[in-house]
Amino acid sequence: QVQLVESGGGSVQAGGSLSLSCAASGYSYCRYDMSWYRQAPGKEREFVSDIDSDGTTTYADSVKGRFTISQDNAKNTVYLQMNSLKPEDTAMYYCRTDYQPLCGGRWSTGNWGQGTQVTVSS
Repeated sequence: QVQLVESGGGSVQAGGSLSLSCAASGYSYCRYDMSWYRQAPGKEREFVSDIDSDGTTTYADSVKGRFTISQDNAKNTVYLQMNSLKPEDTAMYYCRTDYQPLCGGRWSTGNWGQGTQVTVSS
């Protein structure tokens, strides 16, 4: 059973930094995509960043230059380093994995963690 456990959220002043972690377990894969999403109160969940099994990364325009996604395959963990935080970054941050259990097979998609809260004060 897929399990994603996020950690590292907290409260910080604008301009500060936080580092989120997402530890994955319970599945094996040929290929995968690990992503971070966030959801602010009253808003839809939005994409933040992702990294795939080739190490290719993408970022939402709103976080480019400020956030960095990375991974430690030995620990099955993905990180999101968030610098120069702004009040508008305040949200619940969720980790998601989409993965291909067998090479050439179907992907398992939409596997979510429980989220970790990030609050940025002005």
